[in-house]
Amino acid sequence: MSYSASDLLNLSDSELDDAFKGGTVGPIPNGEADGRAILAPGTKFTHDIASIVNIFAWQGKTFDAKHGTLTNRISSLGVNAIVAQVYVGPSLFDGKDCIILDYSKTSLLAKHVRDEIRLIAPQLYLGLVYWDTKRTIHFSLQFPAA
Repeated sequence: MSYSASDLLNLSDSELDDAFKGGTVGPIPNGEADGRAILAPGTKFTHDIASIVNIFAWQGKTFDAKHGTLTNRISSLGVNAIVAQVYVGPSLFDGKDCIILDYSKTSLLAKHVRDEIRLIAPQLYLGLVYWDTKRTIHFSLQFPAA
């Protein structure tokens, strides 16, 4: 199945998990991606929450594949902050390879956060957020068409 970032906001938690399971590692991304937090999946609130988070808190991530790092674009100003190391490794979700966004050695604020992403459609990654080993939410990263 092919997805768009908007499609993901209409899926339930289990459907998002299935999409993540069906994704591939894909290349470590490079450049700027628009992000969407997916909270309360499968409810009438998902779209509104994603919009509010996008306006006031988190707009996406900017990857530097050559250096294996990224920064998050946060606040309504899109400030680049909160650095993570980026590498391929086994997912906490299912043990299969994914791209890991690891904040443990790069951020005091987010040292307990680990994101995992998989490519689920051209230029579209679906992510899982962990606090230590506890899974919290899904998110998407949409890169511009090549």
